[in-house]
Amino acid sequence: MSMHAPWMTLRAMTQDQSVKNASLKPGTIKRIFKFAKPYQKQILFFILTVVIDAVLVIATPLLFARLIDKGVLLQNGKLVTSLALVIAALALLESAVSLIGRYLSSQVGEGLIYDLRSQVFDHVQRQSIAFFTRTQTGALISRINSDVMGAQQAFTSTLSGVVSNGLSVVLVLGAMFFLSWKITVISLVLVPLFLIPSRWIGKKIQGLARDAMSGNADMGATMNERFNVSGALLVMLYGSYDKESKTFRKKARRVADIGIKMAFLNRLFFVGLMTVASIATAITYGVGGQFVISKNISVGTLLALSALLARLYGPLTALANVRVDVMTALVSFERVFEVLDLEPMVRDGRNPKVLPTTSPKIIFDKVAFTYPRAEEISLASLESAAKSEAIGSGEVLKEISFTVEPGQMVALVGPSGAGKTTIISLLPRLFDVSSGSISVNGIDVRDLKLDSLRHAIGSVMQDPHLFHDTIDENLKYAKPDATAGEIEAACRAAQIWDLILSLPNGVDTMVGERGYRLSGGEKARLAIARLLLKNPQIVLLDEATAHLDSENEALVQSAIREVLKDRTSLVIAHRLSTIISADQILVVEEGKIAQRGTHEQLISAGGLYSELYARQFTS
Repeated sequence: MSMHAPWMTLRAMTQDQSVKNASLKPGTIKRIFKFAKPYQKQILFFILTVVIDAVLVIATPLLFARLIDKGVLLQNGKLVTSLALVIAALALLESAVSLIGRYLSSQVGEGLIYDLRSQVFDHVQRQSIAFFTRTQTGALISRINSDVMGAQQAFTSTLSGVVSNGLSVVLVLGAMFFLSWKITVISLVLVPLFLIPSRWIGKKIQGLARDAMSGNADMGATMNERFNVSGALLVMLYGSYDKESKTFRKKARRVADIGIKMAFLNRLFFVGLMTVASIATAITYGVGGQFVISKNISVGTLLALSALLARLYGPLTALANVRVDVMTALVSFERVFEVLDLEPMVRDGRNPKVLPTTSPKIIFDKVAFTYPRAEEISLASLESAAKSEAIGSGEVLKEISFTVEPGQMVALVGPSGAGKTTIISLLPRLFDVSSGSISVNGIDVRDLKLDSLRHAIGSVMQDPHLFHDTIDENLKYAKPDATAGEIEAACRAAQIWDLILSLPNGVDTMVGERGYRLSGGEKARLAIARLLLKNPQIVLLDEATAHLDSENEALVQSAIREVLKDRTSLVIAHRLSTIISADQILVVEEGKIAQRGTHEQLISAGGLYSELYARQFTS
């Protein structure tokens, strides 16, 4: 068989047959060719190597026939030597063509994978935060990995298989009919006897392949949950090692059993293919031998027919399922395009403006907000990413209006779920308002360049995120070109430098996954140092001192005072003692501003703030 036939034969028989009935969106084929355009030269040369390989499939048997008939039987030693050298040269040529073809296909395939993955990654990064709250991470990773790999096969294994198998079948059958149409017809009788059971095997393998993918995904989910810091800690404190091991072994055993069945069926498929080919060869020799005896064909012709027959069954079987191969690759492309076509809910408007570097003044004017529905932000095909919900979120913010003057600190307080975090999320456009407006220096944030707006904003959340990298790299995320002196100054201001110096590796210390090697207070101070390196005009703090002990809270508070100095800021506080000096305090309740004023004014007025303050200080 040719270099593509065995693999393409098995893959064709085991692909999901239902995909052949899938309908593609208009324009999909055109878009696919656009992706392939940068590689059109490589694709053309790759197809050329496939064509040469297919021609070589029939060349060698025909030369063997001539070598036997005109050389060996006629005792023409010179011709035997010449043809043997030609056959050896063709073998070398076939090897060279195979290597060149593999190199070209890898260039095309890996190039397409790089292009598609890069585009999907860049596009997904620009989705709104609402997209990530709905979409399963595993489904996204699948698009970047599995579907992209499936898509690139359209121009590698699928393209080469279709061209190679199609050309091989035409050339082999043509050569066989030319040599002896009677023997060819007799040899083809066994084809249906092979195709029927091979389709049954293919369907069995399809089902097992789906079960294997499901089992592997289940195992992966278990390992993902147990092998991160939080999961491992939970197992240590609450779980049973034996129970966890037993659960995992059960899942792993199921995958192993499926693997054994698939291995057996794969071997059965190849054994069946080889058996049918061997029987067909035996028939060819039996019938052809009689023809040789009766002088109807030569010995060389008989040997050539048997050799050609061995090269026929694989490509013929693969072509019977060619539509499945093609549609599988095209559907993978379409699934990738589906992600690329999902427009981010939050994006730059037409002719966006750059935020001036002057001290910012922030105005919330009658802002209302309702969380977007699942179908507005994600894709139904991303597993459970866009399941319909019976009840929407409703209006979570209503008529929110306030002003933050340049350099002022405005604090947001209120019970959990009142809408405080949602309010500050609207300023950097993590979400867009449903109605009303938010302006900075008189410019609606929706009219500003996103990069310009977000560059001017720094934030520290209740649980700051740190990447699994060194302290130095985590700090430089805010300013990649930060000098050692700038890093030290920011860390000193954030009250974290002395701790860093006490570590054996200093700023080169790995912080661990999500910064778990550091305490909550240390993570908060590192996040503040990162913010200071960014040096933003606007600061957003979301309960940065929550859940800290007294010593850490004092250190973080000292760092926060440095951060807020001469900056416009919005601060969410659980501990009211931390925002007593705020220029304005907004009391948020059920998505509305229930009270506003300074600490003294709100204490005098009574109401929710006074109750919260009294409750904290009484306790």
